[in-house]
Amino acid sequence: MHYQKFAGSDPVEYYAYKMNNPLDFRERVPARAVPPGQAEKRPLHEAVIDRLRDMIVHGDLVPQTKLNERVLCERLGISRTPLREAIKLLASEGLVELLPNRGAMVAPLDPQRVKEIFVVMGGLEALAGELACRDASDADISEIRALHYQMIAHHKRGELADYFHYNQLIHIKLVACAGNATLTQTYRSLNAHVRRARYMANLSRERWDKAVEEHEQILEALVKRDSKRLQQLLRDHLANKLVVVMEALAAGEQNR
Repeated sequence: MHYQKFAGSDPVEYYAYKMNNPLDFRERVPARAVPPGQAEKRPLHEAVIDRLRDMIVHGDLVPQTKLNERVLCERLGISRTPLREAIKLLASEGLVELLPNRGAMVAPLDPQRVKEIFVVMGGLEALAGELACRDASDADISEIRALHYQMIAHHKRGELADYFHYNQLIHIKLVACAGNATLTQTYRSLNAHVRRARYMANLSRERWDKAVEEHEQILEALVKRDSKRLQQLLRDHLANKLVVVMEALAAGEQNR
């Protein structure tokens, strides 16, 4: 998705548009890039999961949209079997709600639950930052720096979906650098439930630009292995996102 279409909008203009146009598929979800020289050898249902997840996270399918299997199969060029497998897995992530004898719909976002998860994730990321400053290798930090530069390039081109992809890779890699499997598993589980909310936080151009500034500071603190500063930056980063998300959810309800 190219952000320029909504540049200068208020924090919820795009979200409100999608709430009122849930089946507008004119903005296509980009296919995930495959590193040069590497063929994508993945089971079909995994690729379908990624595409359907992106459609939900990016707002192509908004909360409470009924998942029409025929339409989605045509859109994705697949049969119903891999689609149904994808829907079941996304239900376990909290993105889809299964309706007895009535199919499935995109799960609504519960503001209170989103708030609770963001608070917990702020603590988890702060802990991960502390451990990463102590235990991350120079190669780990170099990898995060490379991801950061990729993310910045997409920001400059106004490519929000691609920006968000690399943004998520940075956060996941940072948590992985903590070297704590329990922390990583817990973080990934919670992040799956609020991935939509994190994406929404950047629908405001002002907030998106601010998030990039915060990531610059996060990278600087990590490179310097400044544990205390990195912990605070990560907490503040999520707290700032939460403010925008709560505003967007409230506005979305008002526009329904």
